[in-house]
Amino acid sequence: MSILESILLGIVQGIFMFFPVSSTSHLVLTQHWLIQRGSSLPSPESAGMILFDLVVHVGTLISIVVVFRKSLTLLLARIWADAYSIFAGAEMATVNSLEPRISPWVNRSLLFPQGKRDNSFLYFRLAMLGMLAVVVTGLIGLPMRSLFKTVFATPLAISITLSITGFLLWWTDSMKRQQRGLRGLNPWVATVIGFSQGLALIPGLSRSGMTISFALLTGLKRRWAAEFSFFIAFPTILGATLLQTLDVMGTNAIASVGILPLFVGFVVSAIVGVFALQMVLNLLYRAKFRYFSYYLWALSIAVVVGVYQGVL
Repeated sequence: MSILESILLGIVQGIFMFFPVSSTSHLVLTQHWLIQRGSSLPSPESAGMILFDLVVHVGTLISIVVVFRKSLTLLLARIWADAYSIFAGAEMATVNSLEPRISPWVNRSLLFPQGKRDNSFLYFRLAMLGMLAVVVTGLIGLPMRSLFKTVFATPLAISITLSITGFLLWWTDSMKRQQRGLRGLNPWVATVIGFSQGLALIPGLSRSGMTISFALLTGLKRRWAAEFSFFIAFPTILGATLLQTLDVMGTNAIASVGILPLFVGFVVSAIVGVFALQMVLNLLYRAKFRYFSYYLWALSIAVVVGVYQGVL
């Protein structure tokens, strides 16, 4: 992989990570396009390229940490306070001293409701439910890894999964207003969300789109669904990257891509992701999902045309 190719793929990941349109599918389609134009890139379904895709996903996690560093600090502090109260038998710890430094976005965020204090250990329970969702994702995703690689290798299959994502987004946009609040998030809801995230490992099925859509189907309010999806992205992507790295250790998969292109792709996706996230922060989850559906259906048609014209 050349440095220019790693920069291009890092830019693609950084831009599309924060929209429910499957950044992985955009990465894979760009890789197919480059190969068709004579690039010596390894095939998109190869272990090395899958590792590259995961590395640039981790890059965009860094973007989230940078943009939401204050809110993440508060969330971790509240989880720690709950855990300390449970296991040490201490009085409920407070994190009020952190709140004056919280960004304006956090003050509007439902993950951080202002002026609400109780002894229900809400944040520790959320952490446990997040772990449950990630475990379910692993149970779904690991046995289906061969299927995922097949889709990576087949642009026409990606066009189908893009269409499915578009349908899900359009359908959930037409649903009634959801009533389930954060305290209504239970093991069943977490399991459903984890299941959808496992399916979203297939290129073309957007992780954020799938998890938010399935959460809405359980009755979870839209903003809760969006923020829980964001919450479980960290352990899911980091875990998948670790597993893929362990898989390719001792092989030539990393050498087939190159250490420098991996590093460059990581840095570029992180930098571009910061600007992209800041641009869409106040728009993404307020937007009508049906608009993203139209884009996905148009992209699906473009993929089919590109395959038959030899572009992909």
